[in-house]
Amino acid sequence: MDGLNIKPDGVYVDVTFGGGGHSREILSRLGPEGRLIAFDQDEDALQNKINDDRFLLLNQNFRYLRRFLRFHGHTEVDGILADLGVSSHQFDEASRGFSIRFDGKLDMRMDTSRSLSAYEVVNTYEEKQLASIFRLYGELRQAPAMARTIVSKRKESPIETTEQLKDVLQRFLPPHRKNKILAQLYQAIRIEVNEELEVLKAFLMQTTQVLCKGGRLSVISYHSLEDRLVKRYMRDGLFEGQPERDIYGRVDVPFKRVGRFITPSKEEIKENNRARSAILRIAEKL
Repeated sequence: MDGLNIKPDGVYVDVTFGGGGHSREILSRLGPEGRLIAFDQDEDALQNKINDDRFLLLNQNFRYLRRFLRFHGHTEVDGILADLGVSSHQFDEASRGFSIRFDGKLDMRMDTSRSLSAYEVVNTYEEKQLASIFRLYGELRQAPAMARTIVSKRKESPIETTEQLKDVLQRFLPPHRKNKILAQLYQAIRIEVNEELEVLKAFLMQTTQVLCKGGRLSVISYHSLEDRLVKRYMRDGLFEGQPERDIYGRVDVPFKRVGRFITPSKEEIKENNRARSAILRIAEKL
């Protein structure tokens, strides 16, 4: 919240509404003229809607940030907050298939209206596709062997639940590393299902278009693939390569970083273990 540098009469965006905790805190710092627009593609999040005339909740993916802000009359905003990844509600709902703790259907869709689910990924993707996803998005060293095992087993019968997937891959899950490997596997499938990295790139590129001069961008990421994109874009305005320099050697970048990145304290992790991998980065529009 401090990173957003909230002005009482400003316009702010929470692109990952979820349970509404961040939005409620932003509203508590806004005056009567302030406005908050929130995005969430998950219909379950609509149950947490805040009854406040200054607040608007859009049941949309934040990849469409600029389009829907313009539709609702906002060409520029003063701050944007993104808390990436899976919400606590999605983790705790066994039927959504996000958590390694519960048995549930292979789903993992953040937007349940989408046709592609974890079931289709696991049961229809070719072996090379699966191996590539596991390697790129899960950084799993045994990705080719895991993909080969899945393709072999699904010929006998479809893999329908998270527990069945664990059973199929049991030989890759030594007790001392089981949870870590499963977390990497689930992350890989989830990123593919929800196109998370493509969505993040599309969102970040739009922030330079909708933030006013001096506007702040605060992004919380939870794994290196996300954080790398956020870090590079805040630093260079690019995801690859280096920004161009003018004849004087100066670079034209859209942001200046505000302070160093922030990670949770030991005390915070004790209170909320899910924060253990969180990294907050803040940037100001130039």
